[in-house]
Amino acid sequence: MAYDAHTLAQLDVFNTSPDAVQSGIWAGDTGPAADEAGNVFVATGNGKFTAAAGGRDYGDSMLKLGVAGDAFEVRDYFTPFNQRELDADDNDLGSGGPVLLPDQPGPHPHLLLIAGKGGMLYLIDRDHMGKFHEGGDTEAVEEIESKESAFGAPAYWNRNVYFVASDDTLRDFVFEKGLLKLRARSTSRFIDPGATPSVSANGSKDAIIWTLSSKHWNEPDRPPAVLRAFDATNVTHQLYSSEQNSARDRAGIGLRFNIPMVVDGRVYVGAKGELDVYGLIR
Repeated sequence: MAYDAHTLAQLDVFNTSPDAVQSGIWAGDTGPAADEAGNVFVATGNGKFTAAAGGRDYGDSMLKLGVAGDAFEVRDYFTPFNQRELDADDNDLGSGGPVLLPDQPGPHPHLLLIAGKGGMLYLIDRDHMGKFHEGGDTEAVEEIESKESAFGAPAYWNRNVYFVASDDTLRDFVFEKGLLKLRARSTSRFIDPGATPSVSANGSKDAIIWTLSSKHWNEPDRPPAVLRAFDATNVTHQLYSSEQNSARDRAGIGLRFNIPMVVDGRVYVGAKGELDVYGLIR
């Protein structure tokens, strides 16, 4: 839904699947992304896909939306070639949210990252997203198989991409010649649904990757959330865990789809029924 920012009058509504059902925008623990030109990027979940045949249904698609006058329009999109299989297997592309990267050198300066439940991290050119092609994702800049589902988004810092899929470790990819190359991975493993990392840094120095553990989708509300900090230049080096001194630092009961927030030297963790605040011991 689009609203006038000054009056809050509703301008328009965009339905991702007006002639079918499903195809919802849920994005795990993240949300839409937008660029300086006013384009809004959202990924959809399982559902019927008919756009390539002249229809209006965009199941399992990465959409680039804009508002022209007072109406939404689809300016471009990317749909994996195996969309029908993703839909049948409940492997939503839209279980994750898009990340727009800063301008990059090379032939694809405007990139986005999206990962879903299908076990693939897609690097997409925002200017030429590729739409849909039978037989292969020929227009994707790069595809990185993760084997596990994603329920959030990667984080970016200083030409590095940090990504945690479900039942996997924190991985650090570095940009080399416009493509991503795995540089390192942590020894700590994250259960379902993985994590969306946060980055704190002093510009291009002193960067820390913060992650928050969750609980399995069908697990009772019992385990505490676990806040971890990793050296952004070497994610094999874990700097801190809220469980290393649990009597002092244990967080509240963990919730699914949560992201640590870093502000003014403190880390804020939402837990069940409480907000936990972490900072340096003076």
